[in-house]
Amino acid sequence: MKKTRALIVDDQKISRQLFENFVRSSDKYELIRSIDTAKMVDIYMARYSVDLIIMDIVMGDGSNGLDACEYVKNNYPDVKLIAVTSMAEASFIERSKAIGVESFWYKEASREPLLDIMERTIAGESVYPDSAPVIKIGLTDSSDFSNAEMAVLRELTTGAENTEIAARLQISVNTVKSHIRHMLDKTGFQNRTELAIEARLKGIVVPL
Repeated sequence: MKKTRALIVDDQKISRQLFENFVRSSDKYELIRSIDTAKMVDIYMARYSVDLIIMDIVMGDGSNGLDACEYVKNNYPDVKLIAVTSMAEASFIERSKAIGVESFWYKEASREPLLDIMERTIAGESVYPDSAPVIKIGLTDSSDFSNAEMAVLRELTTGAENTEIAARLQISVNTVKSHIRHMLDKTGFQNRTELAIEARLKGIVVPL
């Protein structure tokens, strides 16, 4: 039986080792390589024959797993992709679907084992969670923020001023102020800096 040739891309050693164990635990898979940066994906794709990639999204060296996924889909459309992350950033799911990533798996929150996701993906299924994990932030949950508030919060974590946020999102400065005020009321935080830091640390929004 021909084995599915897998490439693992994750900057966290513990996660890589876990994924390696998943691959090696089944006689259906062959581990081609396990690397710690998305910057090298193009090189490994040119060098090796790969059927499946398990791709982390946010990496410590600044490389972006979704950018790498887009490269793979554009140049190796038959390769199956599973995007994985520990971040609750909801836009990751949206962009993964837009790129054509077959499946998506949350490291800590998904109930279905990764090996099951791998097998379903190879069989031709597209497996996605219904929504991002709900994360506690201050006095509320991330699910209590509207899409508009999340968009403002995402920009807020970049350190942008209200005028910059308004220009990027094509809304008024007063609307930006209103969204920030509502989020502060919901969370109980004293200022926008505290809100932005907590949201970024918990992975609720991740500017890429």
